[in-house]
Amino acid sequence: MKKVNVALIGYKFMGKAHSNAWIKAPLFFDLSLQPVKKVVCGRHAEPLREFANKWGWEEIETDWEKVVTRKDIDIIDISLPPHLHHDIAVAAAENGKHIFCEKPLALNYAQSKEMYEAAEKAGVVHYVNFNYRRCPAIGLAKQLIEEGKVGQIFHWRGAYLQSWIIDPNFPLTWHLRKEFAGGGPQWDLNSHSVDLARFLVGDIKKVMGMKTTFIKERPLPEETSVTTFKAAVQSQQKGEVTVDDAAFMIVEFQNGALGSFDSSRFATGRKNYNYFEIYGSKGSILFDLERMNELQYFSVDDPENVQGFRTIQVTESVHPYIAHWWPSGHIIGYEHEFVHAVSDFLNAIANNQKITPNFYDGMKAIEVLEAGLKSAESGKMIEI
Repeated sequence: MKKVNVALIGYKFMGKAHSNAWIKAPLFFDLSLQPVKKVVCGRHAEPLREFANKWGWEEIETDWEKVVTRKDIDIIDISLPPHLHHDIAVAAAENGKHIFCEKPLALNYAQSKEMYEAAEKAGVVHYVNFNYRRCPAIGLAKQLIEEGKVGQIFHWRGAYLQSWIIDPNFPLTWHLRKEFAGGGPQWDLNSHSVDLARFLVGDIKKVMGMKTTFIKERPLPEETSVTTFKAAVQSQQKGEVTVDDAAFMIVEFQNGALGSFDSSRFATGRKNYNYFEIYGSKGSILFDLERMNELQYFSVDDPENVQGFRTIQVTESVHPYIAHWWPSGHIIGYEHEFVHAVSDFLNAIANNQKITPNFYDGMKAIEVLEAGLKSAESGKMIEI
């Protein structure tokens, strides 16, 4: 089996999820490439070394520019906040590295377009980690749509809701600063929803948006660029929140369907609620990430006396990815989506093929998100 050397840049929340995926993919999937966890890169050497020792990375490095120019590195895995994606991805592409990058792809459409063009010019495999595409239930939803079981799609109704910043004493982490995050839930959460909508329904051509910021100032954290969700407050001094706390959109798809997107970090009781409904002429589909092993499906072809939404347990070997895991009926979890992504990514490299979602999909998602914010600021519908 041919070996490929991986460099992970970023080692916090997503660094853990990605490291686990690089470990598990060759254990559960038959791959022709063997990933080697060669080097992990971050700003602080001491915690970085602890991370490397725990997760099996051979080396550490604190300078990402040294990493992307190393001739022994084949893959660059970017697990960093959005403001750092562009420069690293472009440099990685120019050095001929395949790129596995977290979402949202960049701070704005212009950056994402440059990333896409650089990767295409270099001829490398590029992937943006909209991991929810790789839930087996989402794969089944795609199959049902492609088989015509839903018919003509009329509506998409999506919501991605969280509640982790409702406390006004939650500090001003990077997630709440536009220069680091690009946006609030519009960028962080609606990026997932828009990608799923594009994947299942199609491209979006018109956007009308609204947004608000409920808490406009917050205490400063220990570090202005802190990358934790639970940063300690530094002092009583406060800084301005420069992103949205909630952002809603209504859209028209190119195929004529209408859609809505709700994203908020102020949805009390919701920790990570990613939900959508699709309504068509022949059937409907409902998905709830909190019940990620299930898909609800309604068919007009069912006899009238037994019509209703059925709950499909998507844990059979006939369902996407499931045959690689446990016996029939055994559920999988959030981390498995990342394993599926790494497996598909390595197969794309081995077969010299494209993978989706890639930087083009990341760019198209940001185009919609940017239009939503422009609409919210102008009060006008934006045509893409």
